[in-house]
Amino acid sequence: MSETRAWDGEIRKLWPRENDRFREHLLRLDKESRRLRFGHGVSDAFIDDYAGRTDLTGCLIYGFFSKGHLRAAAELRKLGDTWGREAEAAFSVERTFQDQGLGTELMGRVIRSARNRGVQLLYMSCLAENRKMQRIASKHEAVLRYELGEVVGEIVPNSANYASLMVEALEDRMAFMFAVLDLQKRIASSAA
Repeated sequence: MSETRAWDGEIRKLWPRENDRFREHLLRLDKESRRLRFGHGVSDAFIDDYAGRTDLTGCLIYGFFSKGHLRAAAELRKLGDTWGREAEAAFSVERTFQDQGLGTELMGRVIRSARNRGVQLLYMSCLAENRKMQRIASKHEAVLRYELGEVVGEIVPNSANYASLMVEALEDRMAFMFAVLDLQKRIASSAA
């Protein structure tokens, strides 16, 4: 299936109090999508623990939201206590939202955020059979290395500039607005 851009929703960063939405997204992944995301089969308990340990003040997660639900996520995680030379990226897209260009778009946003934080080397790893992830990484000029059944991609982001910083800042303002509107909808629907 070829990628098309037929999105019905928006892409934005998750805010620190949205861990539950990230967890719910990961729990909705089918068995194969979970295996490809984590490199092995994982249980609901594993996902609960993983999402519970995800500190949205210490990593960035971009998400694709459709009809109020997080359907795809791209994580940018610092390697160490502060943003430094290296970081790691990881992606998950629910089955019915795959092959729509979301992974490519999310990867671009993660790379820009990495460059804006001074990251000089961005890693992503996936199973050797995960051709979709490898194609997405290749579109962003990743150097792919095959290691013991896995593929490690390395991307060297450009240095931050005024344009990259401004685009992220403007997207953050819009994302905050969408998050507030979404929160209001969720509060109204739970009160009804």
